[in-house]
Amino acid sequence: MFQNINNYAARSVSLTAEETALFNAILEYRKVPKKTRLLQAGDICNFEAYVNKGCIREYIIDENGVEVTLQFAVEDWWVSDLASFQDQSPCSMYIETMEDCELLILSRDSKERLLNEVPKLERMFRLMLQRHLTVIQKRLFKTISTTAMEKYLEFINRYPSIPQRVPQHYIASYLGISPEFLSKLRTRNLKK
Repeated sequence: MFQNINNYAARSVSLTAEETALFNAILEYRKVPKKTRLLQAGDICNFEAYVNKGCIREYIIDENGVEVTLQFAVEDWWVSDLASFQDQSPCSMYIETMEDCELLILSRDSKERLLNEVPKLERMFRLMLQRHLTVIQKRLFKTISTTAMEKYLEFINRYPSIPQRVPQHYIASYLGISPEFLSKLRTRNLKK
């Protein structure tokens, strides 16, 4: 159950067997069924969750009541509302499982304990945040400067497993286009 997250950590830091055992002991394993809302707008986020298995969607609901997908998280990704988790302020997003999921969860207290007892994991979390910010920055640039087809092709190249795992209207929402237009893009792409 901990092999994937231990591999994740090993890409950033070298942990002793003792540190790895402590890391694993502090993580809370949770099986979560499909269509479970882990976080709702207005709540305070009290977790950071590593996706060991499954697919999760983060989204907001805009002023017109339309769901806008912000991110998908699959195996070897983390999910949370970072601002809410850090500041203990009400969040503005929803986090929902798209498949049955297996998560490894840190609460604020357990994360603080972990970082106090295994300080070198600060590096892992710093690198994780840097990667996350890089992805967000690139997505923002692409949203502003590329065509819908370019965004779609980038999405399927970067996240090849997601189109088989989530309904197309969520992908359209992520890309900022209508489901009908996404269908046209997919048809055009298949003809090439």
